[in-house]
Amino acid sequence: MSNEASQSNRRRRGPMGGGPIGAVEKPKDFKGTLGKMFRYMGRYKFAVLLVVIFAVGSTIFSIIGPKILGNATTELFNGLISKVSGGSGINFDEIARILLWLIGLYAVSSLFAFIQGIIMTQVTQKTTYRLRRDMAAKINRLPMKFFDSKQHGEVLSLVTNDIDTISNGLNQSATQLITSVTTIVGVLVMMLSIDWIITLVALLVLPISAFFVSQVVKRSQKYFKAQQDYLGHVNGQVEETFGGLDVVQAFNHEEEDLKAFNQANDTLYHAAWKSQFLSGMMHPVMMFVGNLGYVMVAILGGYFAVSGRITVGNIQSFIQYMRSFTQPIAQIAQVSNMIQSMTAAAERVFAFLEEEEEAQNTDAPVPARAENVQGEVTFDHVRFGYHKDNVIIHDFSAEVQKGQKIAIVGPTGAGKTTLVKLLMRFYDIDSGTITIDGRSICDFDRSDLRQAFGMVLQDTWLFSGTIKENIRYGKLDATDEEVVAAAKAAKVHRFITTLPEGYNMELNEDATNISQGQKQLLTIARTILADPKILILDEATSSVDTRTEERIQEAMDNLMKGRTSFIIAHRLSTIRNADLILVMKDGDIIEQGTHEELLANTNGFYASMYQSQFSA
Repeated sequence: MSNEASQSNRRRRGPMGGGPIGAVEKPKDFKGTLGKMFRYMGRYKFAVLLVVIFAVGSTIFSIIGPKILGNATTELFNGLISKVSGGSGINFDEIARILLWLIGLYAVSSLFAFIQGIIMTQVTQKTTYRLRRDMAAKINRLPMKFFDSKQHGEVLSLVTNDIDTISNGLNQSATQLITSVTTIVGVLVMMLSIDWIITLVALLVLPISAFFVSQVVKRSQKYFKAQQDYLGHVNGQVEETFGGLDVVQAFNHEEEDLKAFNQANDTLYHAAWKSQFLSGMMHPVMMFVGNLGYVMVAILGGYFAVSGRITVGNIQSFIQYMRSFTQPIAQIAQVSNMIQSMTAAAERVFAFLEEEEEAQNTDAPVPARAENVQGEVTFDHVRFGYHKDNVIIHDFSAEVQKGQKIAIVGPTGAGKTTLVKLLMRFYDIDSGTITIDGRSICDFDRSDLRQAFGMVLQDTWLFSGTIKENIRYGKLDATDEEVVAAAKAAKVHRFITTLPEGYNMELNEDATNISQGQKQLLTIARTILADPKILILDEATSSVDTRTEERIQEAMDNLMKGRTSFIIAHRLSTIRNADLILVMKDGDIIEQGTHEELLANTNGFYASMYQSQFSA
C-alpha cells in the first residue's frame, strides 16, 4: 500500500470476529437479501423442495406417535379394569399391534429426518463452496482503491466468519423452522382433536411464559452487549501486547499492561456473570410455568376421564403434546435470531460480490507479450488523486528511453510510489496519458501489461513455504538450475546454502525465521527469475546493511542492463549512476538530470537533500 494512500485505524474485534452473545445483528434489507439468497440457491431448488417434503413428513409421523401410544395406554387401562371386574383382561395382541405401528411410524420419521439432513447438508456446503469461490475470484477483479479503503481484517472476516454464519444458518435454521412450524400446527390440531377445553387451558401457559421470557431478555441484553464489548477490549489488549512484546519489555511496561488487562478483564467478568445468571434463570422459570400447565391439564383431564369425556390414554397423549408444543415455540425464537444473523452476513457478502470491478480487458487490446515490449515509457501531463479533492500528482511529464535507469526521489508524500502504481494500472489516471512503446497503457489488457513489469517493494512479501517455492513464484515453470542462478545473481545463494535444509527450508508465517534483509534478497531473486522488461525498485535495498547493499547494487546493475528501470529511493547513495534522476515535490517534477548535474546546482532541492544526508 502506498505511503500516500490513507490508512484506516485497526478495529478491535472479539474472538473469531463474532457478534455479541445473545445480541442479534439485523440486516438493513431483510427481504431483499433473502431474495438474493434464494436466487443464488436457484440451481438447488429441487433439492430444497425434497428437504421440505421430507422434513414435513418426518414431523407429521412423529406427531402422530403420542396419539397411537395413548391408544395403547387406553387398551392397557381398559384391560386392567376388565380383569378387576372379572372380564377377559388385557388384550396383549392388540397392544403389540399398536406398538408395532408406533415403532414403524418412528422408524419412518427417523429415516425421513436422516434423508433431509443429508440433502440439506449437501445444499449448504455446495452453496458456501460457491460463495467462497466467487469471493476469491472477486478479490482478483477488484481495484486497488477498494483495498486501500478497507481493513484487511474486514475482507478476511467476509470469507471466513460471514460464510460460516451463512453455512450454520442454512444448515440449522432452514429445516428447524420447517419442522417447528409443522410441529406447532400439527400438535395444535392433535390437541384440539382430543378436547378443545383442555387445549384452551393449556394455551394459557403461553402468554405467561412470554411475559417472563421478555422480562429476562430485557434485563440481560445490556449485560450481553457489555460482555461482548469488553471481550473485544481484552482480545485487543492481548493482541497488541503480544504483537509488540519486545517494545513492551524494552520500556518496562509489563506492570502497566497487566494493570490495564486486569481492569478490562474484571469488567468482562462482572458483565459475563450477570448476563449468564439472568439467561440461566430462563430455563427454571419456563420449567415452573410448564409444570403449572401440566398440573392444570392433569386435574382437568382426570375429571374428564372420570366423567367419560376422554380416555386415560388421551390424557397421556395430551401431556406429551403439551411438552412438544412449547419446545418448537422456543426453537422458532432461536431460529429467527439465527436467520437475522445469517441474513446480515449474507447482506455483507452480496454487497462485496456486487462491488464495482476493475476492467481487466480492453476492446481490441494491443498484443503485449513480455518479449515484445521494448521499454520506452512516456508520461504526458499526468494528473491523479486518490480522491477528487486531494490531488497527489498535478502535472507530471517525462520521457524514458529503452534501457534507461530512472531514479525518482523526493520527500514523503511527493507521489513517487503513486507514479509507479499508475504505470502498472493499479489506478487509472484522471487526465493525461502514459504510453509504453508509443501505445497508451489503457490499450493493453491489465494482465498483459503487468507481465512486462518486475517489482521489488520496500515491504517484502513471502508466503509460508520453501525458499525454492518463494523464488519460483516469479516464474512457476522455472527449473531448479534457474532458481539457483537467480539466487546467485541476487547474492543470496551463499546464505541459502548455510541453512540446514538449503533451498528446501520452510519459511514460517510472515517469514519471521529469517532476517528482514534476507527476505529482501529473496524478493530480488524472485524478480530476477521473472526476467521482466521493465523494473520497478521501491526502496529495494532499504532493509539491508551497507556491505550487503553494495553487493546487491552490483547484482542490480547487471540485472538492469538493457532494461528500463524505475528506482524509488530515499538513500541517494544508491542512485548516483542513474541515467536520469527525477526530483518530485508535491506531485510535480521540480528538477531532473544526472547526479552530477543536479549537484552542480548548489541551491537546488536535490543538492539540499544530498547535503542533508552526507554533510555530517
